[in-house]
Amino acid sequence: MKTLTSALLALWLAAPAVALAQGAPIFRDADLPLGEKLIQEHKCSACHARKVGGDGSAIYRPKGRINTAGALRGMVEYCNTELSLSLFPEEVTAMAAVLDRDHYHFESRPR
Repeated sequence: MKTLTSALLALWLAAPAVALAQGAPIFRDADLPLGEKLIQEHKCSACHARKVGGDGSAIYRPKGRINTAGALRGMVEYCNTELSLSLFPEEVTAMAAVLDRDHYHFESRPR
């Protein structure tokens, strides 16, 4: 048993560290570092700043029309389609999970 425990511990320590989303269930397995990278690569903040002014963060209005985790993911998918970003579904989810973590904070369990 000790050998198995040691082997599992060694395997766990060797695995790459990937931060996973903790918010709404739709984002449970989202790759946050990937989402952060994609948001930077696609210059989302610059586009949002052009739309709403300032640093662009005013676009994230948690009390506005984006009021569920699904609506947030849908909005990121809308940007993906409108801007022809060619993102895979897991990439859209990763980006939406970062936005949820940083701006929206949707609950992990239904009310």
